[in-house]
Amino acid sequence: MPDAWFPTAEDLSARGVAQAALHERARAAAQERLGRRVFVRAVVEVSNVCRENCHYCGMRRGNRGLARYRGRADALADLLIHHRPSVVTDVNVQSGEDPVAAREVVLPLVRALRRETSLGISVCLGTLDEVLVRELHDAGATTYIVKFEVADAGLYDRLEAPGTLPERLAFIRARAASGWHVTSGFIAGLPGQDVGSALENLRLAAGLPLAGCSVSPFVPGEDTPLAGQEAAGLDLTLNCMAAMRLMRPDWVIPAVSALNLVGDGAGYARGLMAGARLVTINLTPDGQRGDYLLYRRDRVIMTEERIRTALAANGLEPSGQSLREHLDGLRSGRR
Repeated sequence: MPDAWFPTAEDLSARGVAQAALHERARAAAQERLGRRVFVRAVVEVSNVCRENCHYCGMRRGNRGLARYRGRADALADLLIHHRPSVVTDVNVQSGEDPVAAREVVLPLVRALRRETSLGISVCLGTLDEVLVRELHDAGATTYIVKFEVADAGLYDRLEAPGTLPERLAFIRARAASGWHVTSGFIAGLPGQDVGSALENLRLAAGLPLAGCSVSPFVPGEDTPLAGQEAAGLDLTLNCMAAMRLMRPDWVIPAVSALNLVGDGAGYARGLMAGARLVTINLTPDGQRGDYLLYRRDRVIMTEERIRTALAANGLEPSGQSLREHLDGLRSGRR
């Protein structure tokens, strides 16, 4: 069996004609596996309370100027059960690393969604204890999103990312071993990183038991130690996306909203043409959305209208199959 394809530094540095060819190969690989289908999920950001202190995130516990909130499970359940866009087949329940919200908001929300809907349910909640993680899985969540952010263990420590990198990777492997579909991700273009760093991120991702992976461009966050740094360029991020599609054609690869923050409004569409096949509609209530401060308050919010417009412009269409059904099918050997 031939070795899996892996990018070179030249691939990740590609521009112009070479970049167009790389992205076309990735688009063709996505087309072969998924046709014109793109998975559409909703996200609700249920809490911006976080016990971690990551230098790249505005919700870090050291940000004393941020108004903290925790949502209400009943209100979020009503929103997702009765008022979600019809195109949505999956939901991602996301928060800062907040065990209180995970137990008091996310757990009852997941139970309500599983009882009342057929939605696929993902959670992105950080490194929680094993008992709570098992309860979330038993309640009906099937995908755990936990990003490793950077493959350099020393930089991981300097950025005060959660725990240590070996602990984070152990958590990822344990989730996969216990029956979760696991997706991860990393940041492209952190200060001091180069193409070689991106290759190391991709190499680490390739060795993990993942159902998918994301790459987000570094955007200097408000009220963070990295606020004065330069944002990453769009090209490296897009080339990493294309490389991931060619490395792992079956992977779930999202187009992240931050692409538009570094791409003059065109980054999201370019991500779809570089192999991404997952888009996310933000359904966080308006009164809380501005305080979910991953990067800065003027982040691009992907609405249903923006999602539909981006898909149509690229000749793509929403998938009628949920991401959960797709991943379960891959696990059982069905396409």
